[in-house]
Amino acid sequence: MIIALLEAELRRDEGVRYSIYRDTAGIPTVGVGHNCQISPLPAGWVCPLTDDQVNQLMTNDITSTLAKLDFNLPWWSGLDEVRQRVIANMAFNMGISGLLTFRNTLTNIKLGYYTAAATGMRASLWARQVGVRSQRLAQAMETGVMPVADGIA
Repeated sequence: MIIALLEAELRRDEGVRYSIYRDTAGIPTVGVGHNCQISPLPAGWVCPLTDDQVNQLMTNDITSTLAKLDFNLPWWSGLDEVRQRVIANMAFNMGISGLLTFRNTLTNIKLGYYTAAATGMRASLWARQVGVRSQRLAQAMETGVMPVADGIA
């Protein structure tokens, strides 16, 4: 997987914030979707964060997300790169526990039934919560091509 593309997509989808804010679920968040409730900022860090601190948090969060995917869904790394990024983006957004609630969708992905998987994604509460992001990711899951948006190919 090309991590730089995933990073660009997450920056677009999560946004970049240098000070702590409450996300739509009321969770303290900073940087690129960094959940401060699950992973508090390192000792001595104060807001506003620097670009280097935001990048460090994002790198650590991506590394953690990919490791959790490897552990919980060992088959995911056999997918093509676009579909790997879709799953990583979803896991980054809702956490591995949230992603694992998509049982039928994940089974369909594993079996290569990408249209059925995309249908499941579009019909979810998550899709209603994240809007355009879910539609773009569902389209990418279905087609294997990530729609070009905001200069990210």
